[in-house]
Amino acid sequence: MGVKMKLSHDYKVVDVFTSRPLAGNPVAVVFDADGLEAEAMQAIAHWTNLSETTFILPPTTPAADYRLRIFTPRSELPFAGHPTLGSAHAILEAGRATLRQGGRLVQQCSIGLVDVTIEDAADGRQLTFALPSARIKPLPAADVAELELILGGKLNNEAAPGIVNVGAIWVVLPMTDATAVLNLRPDFARLAAFERRLGVTGLTVFGRYPQGDVATEVRSFAPSCGVEEDPVCGSGNASVAAFQWERGLLPAGGVTYMAAQGRCVGRDGRVKVQVGVDGQVRVGGSCVTCVDGLLSL
Repeated sequence: MGVKMKLSHDYKVVDVFTSRPLAGNPVAVVFDADGLEAEAMQAIAHWTNLSETTFILPPTTPAADYRLRIFTPRSELPFAGHPTLGSAHAILEAGRATLRQGGRLVQQCSIGLVDVTIEDAADGRQLTFALPSARIKPLPAADVAELELILGGKLNNEAAPGIVNVGAIWVVLPMTDATAVLNLRPDFARLAAFERRLGVTGLTVFGRYPQGDVATEVRSFAPSCGVEEDPVCGSGNASVAAFQWERGLLPAGGVTYMAAQGRCVGRDGRVKVQVGVDGQVRVGGSCVTCVDGLLSL
């Protein structure tokens, strides 16, 4: 009988949208994953039980610095925000890539090429991704009525919810204010069925603060992916920005604002959102590594 060789992969867990360990949103990053089949990647993502686990592979185009596959505990995503930033942080920390001109990395993933910029600021290194083009469509009236049942009350009539596809597909729902967002208690079983029927990743809600350094409170739910509440969601925040731009809820000349997310699950994070005059959305924040070691299989 042959002896099965144990394989080891460099492995990090990075908290994203925070400079403080044990806050923000953790992502597991597995290096040298080109020898892993998709089934093994999915099994590892199920084992980590984080909202996302990423796998670093060689790029298939010279235009990219690396290729990324992104898995929730139950499925693969073509793109996600906090895994993009956390993986870029891990790659740089491990010395696995060199910055291009302008302090850039280019990530290849299923949705295409994603530009990530890295800046050294007074409050530490900031990583920012440029959102792939968003496709937005209205949520049908019958589904709005179902959403009211899921959330247990009438929705804000100021702006009807929509479906925003940025690779991850979010139903985006504006609420009356930040307090309404924080008080929300969805029916997760009913929401999971709703997501599966519509073929969406989940539901992201947002509400504004009347004043202060933080403009918006955001929460993202994806029970059909095995994630009842994602602590701090990059693609969710990007979808909120794209939704607001499309609905005329942001200044036409562009805007930069800070969003908060994660307080309801004890993982408070901060997300810097920039929307240009052309509607281009960029989302960024800090990252910190909490686990650095080997994954043995």
